[in-house]
Amino acid sequence: MPLLLLDLDNTVLDRAGAFRAWARDFLAGIGAPPEDLDWLLSVDADGLTDRWDVADALRDRYRLRVPSIDIVDALHEGVVANTRLDPLVACALRIADDAGWIPVLVTNGAVRQQDAKIRRTGLDRYVADWVISEEAGVSKPNPRIFAMAAQKVRMRLLGAWVVGDSPEADIGGAAAMGLPSVWLHRGRPWLENRYAPTRTADGLIEAVAAVLDAESTAPPPRRPQPPPPQQHPPQQHPRSRVPQRAAPPPDRWRT
Repeated sequence: MPLLLLDLDNTVLDRAGAFRAWARDFLAGIGAPPEDLDWLLSVDADGLTDRWDVADALRDRYRLRVPSIDIVDALHEGVVANTRLDPLVACALRIADDAGWIPVLVTNGAVRQQDAKIRRTGLDRYVADWVISEEAGVSKPNPRIFAMAAQKVRMRLLGAWVVGDSPEADIGGAAAMGLPSVWLHRGRPWLENRYAPTRTADGLIEAVAAVLDAESTAPPPRRPQPPPPQQHPPQQHPRSRVPQRAAPPPDRWRT
């Protein structure tokens, strides 16, 4: 039973859609024009910008008098509230489980937010376990966090696949461990030259199908053949050696 190591945000759950929904409501609530949504999405940078930096940018642009911590809390609660588990994604995870795979989430982020999204969406019912970088003390692409995920379910990394949307964190992590991977391109071209994904997919459903297809068509591992017996030159028994004939004596010795 191999491991299926899955990223969380924008892989299993649509984090981009959840943030967009929260951002639209937040901007409408403070009276900002609808076109400012693109600005806020660029500030968020697909979740890569620190939450406190996003809050400070909002306060500065709109001269908000609320403390940054209130905006951070609103962002956290809003993203969690707008996150949904796609029923088709849940079905794909169930299919992978029925096929003998062990789905484990490996995600960078804060425990408070990531754990809430996993539990409130019901995703916890479709995975064996999860590892969150803040709690683990190490982040992707460091191979240690993937090893910790394997340890949580008492499995080995041998034969595992990594699925995620981040070229560096997910595919780079897989490459560092020598594991096959599926990259969720989300409409982006692959630009990294140091490594590349084994497969590319548009979403998790296609990614799971790619993993199952790759494993079903892979040739069976060859059984190692025993080494041939070492050949030694035949040795004569000491007693069977034929004594060498002595050289004839010189002519002067003959009578």
